Amino acid sequence: MKAVQTNKAPAAIGPYSQAIVVNGMVYTSGQIALTPDGDDEFLKASVGVQAVTVLENLKAVLEEAGSSLDDVIKTTIFLADMNDFATVNMVYEKVFGTHKPARSTVAVKTLPKNALVEIDAVALVTNYSF
Repeated sequence: MKAVQTNKAPAAIGPYSQAIVVNGMVYTSGQIALTPDGDDEFLKASVGVQAVTVLENLKAVLEEAGSSLDDVIKTTIFLADMNDFATVNMVYEKVFGTHKPARSTVAVKTLPKNALVEIDAVALVTNYSF
């Protein structure tokens, strides 16, 4: 088992890792719209802009783990408001393209730092480089 940490995504804001690699799989922690330098300016943006930032962060963590968005098997999307489903879905579809991992989407009362969207993933590790 190996913890993943990259400076290309925001550091964990609690006692957890950005991701864990085990048995050829990577399990990411949820990503919100923070920048790698910890700036939370994107948390004031629209849900569409937040979703783009979240997926960029997720991509960076996956790449550090030797994986990619194309290797994602399953995602979970957490929304502060289910009325944002269509907007987040459009961003998600644009980023993932023809690759369609299994997915769950749930509405939650609040997210860390009052983010509008959070996404985590489970993926295959195809380029293990630790």
